[in-house]
Amino acid sequence: MKTDLTILKLFTIACLFVAASKTVAASEQLTVVVEDHPITVWANEVPNAAATMVLLHGRTWSSIPNFDLQVENEDMSFMQILGRSGISSYAVDARGYGSTPRDVTGWLTPDRAAKDVIAVLRELRGRAGSGLHLFGWSYGSMVAQIVVQREPTLVDSVVLFGYPFNPDRHLPGADHVYPDKAPAKPNTAKNAASDFIVPGAITQRAIDAYVAAALKSDPVRVDFRNLHEWAELDAKKVATPFLLIHGASDPLALPGQHAKLMQEAPEEMKRWVILKDSAHAALLETSRYEMISAIADFVIGVKQ
Repeated sequence: MKTDLTILKLFTIACLFVAASKTVAASEQLTVVVEDHPITVWANEVPNAAATMVLLHGRTWSSIPNFDLQVENEDMSFMQILGRSGISSYAVDARGYGSTPRDVTGWLTPDRAAKDVIAVLRELRGRAGSGLHLFGWSYGSMVAQIVVQREPTLVDSVVLFGYPFNPDRHLPGADHVYPDKAPAKPNTAKNAASDFIVPGAITQRAIDAYVAAALKSDPVRVDFRNLHEWAELDAKKVATPFLLIHGASDPLALPGQHAKLMQEAPEEMKRWVILKDSAHAALLETSRYEMISAIADFVIGVKQ
């Protein structure tokens, strides 16, 4: 079901719009050990939470710049806004990202990323006192889909945001040869600012803060191999209730691909929300309040 956000209750968005006056981090650093490898999880737990959500970042940047960005006198932390809506959150740094060390191979793969998330979810399932939900942005949405295809009852719902997978795009074959040593190229400020393409959707001060936080957290680009493993993505195998969100101006997540996803997914609980005047970084733009309102509305619906 495609939903126009104008029908959402405006008071919910108004309650979320509370400007932050101090740059106080929302998150507490935790560690979950998966097959002898420490995975960093950033936690923002709120009392009497209505739900708990695990957040997966995208291809290039880790959890802190994306989900807990601190900007003086600006309300930019996705985790803190979730908390004010009654949702506890845990943000996972994948291998090689943020405070999680690289895999011993130097590489990350879709299969390895999904296995790590499944292990983290199993650990958090007992810790969460409310329904457990999964949120994936960009590459993270693809990892999230693999997770719920493999473990359809591990979470109560999944949110796919900035979903870039095109099932008709050619993927490298299993026989594709990758270098023995991962390239590990430096990340750049230009790339860190590249998703902010909608005029007026975010302040220059917030963009500058994001670039600084991104380069501090992720000075070196993480390398993926075994890209043929993305072929596991199959909308027909998604049996978990899901919410699909994308910014109307997102050049990486296209409506045609989303329409196919919605058409092929089983007739379970599913919803499609389009955010106006936003793009691939909508969770950091003014649309973040509408996004979180849509998420809270969806999670409540799943629980009923």
